[in-house]
Amino acid sequence: MARPLPASLIALLLASAPGAASDSPETATPAAYQEGRQAFVASVSTDHGLDPDQIGSLLAQARYSQAVIDAMTRPYEAKPWFAYRRVFLTPQRISDGNAFLLENRRLLEQAETRWGVPAAVLTAILGIETNYGRNLGQHRVIDALSTLGFAYPPRADFFRGELAHLLLLSREEALDPLAIRGSYAGAVGQAQFIPSSYRAYAVDFDDDGRRDLWRSRADAIGSIANYLAEHGWQPGAPVTAPARLTDGPPAGVAIGGRDPVEPTLTLGTLRQLGIEADPGLPDDLTAALFGLQRRDAAEGAEPPREYWLGFENFYAITRYNHSTLYAMAVYQLSRAIAGHQSVSRR
Repeated sequence: MARPLPASLIALLLASAPGAASDSPETATPAAYQEGRQAFVASVSTDHGLDPDQIGSLLAQARYSQAVIDAMTRPYEAKPWFAYRRVFLTPQRISDGNAFLLENRRLLEQAETRWGVPAAVLTAILGIETNYGRNLGQHRVIDALSTLGFAYPPRADFFRGELAHLLLLSREEALDPLAIRGSYAGAVGQAQFIPSSYRAYAVDFDDDGRRDLWRSRADAIGSIANYLAEHGWQPGAPVTAPARLTDGPPAGVAIGGRDPVEPTLTLGTLRQLGIEADPGLPDDLTAALFGLQRRDAAEGAEPPREYWLGFENFYAITRYNHSTLYAMAVYQLSRAIAGHQSVSRR
């Protein structure tokens, strides 16, 4: 039997104008968007037991957003490392991170004790995601997810899934799906969780009976820590370390770039292949090798790279955002926030 939405949520939907204006002037809605919406209503009502008439009425109020498509085609993660780094490793963001850590030390220490994720890492993720909770995103999430789910073929299946999770999240948490705002990719709250991650990993860390990633700093901190722990964070283990290739790139070893590589080889094996690393690191650590472009190169020349080893904790961060650049920015920002001054400035 189809499950109705809560009465309070239905009232919110009926009170919303069907022709509500979108965030900004848009181009004509593609035919694929309209067709995708109709197919989605049938699918989600069957798969999740939602009332098709209610979902159809709700999605009739969603709007195609060309701004979302434009943003998706030029993500920060497409930048080379030296340019990406300059966006997030700024004196202001480091200073604000120090202030955030001091102001929220009790919460951060409680999260670190429970999940094993260092306070500085939690702070750095909040700093990169939302500038410590200041920028939660301006896109209406139902517009972003419907646009990407119905009119962005490269990842349409994924975003249709997230749109379904948004509807389920709205029902579970008594949220108005037309009022939720977030990133162009549909991430919400201080922690910038996509709806499926919100449902799976958000926690009520302040014990008020709700998982509120918008207004509760405690819930945001705890949810990030829980997410990393669930994705393999190892308390007390290293995140990454510089590497030196004594004889050039070793044959048969995958070298990551922007896309992360899962750590599968032991550090001892990598050392035997001519990769030098901090001698204090044990041979039984599993690691992956990756290279980062550190400055502009002459036209046609191979970009000079710095090489690093990513351990299990580095890979856990890339599960939060599937980007080597993102994980390295989190690591370096966390080091700077914690007072370490050895962050590379190349």
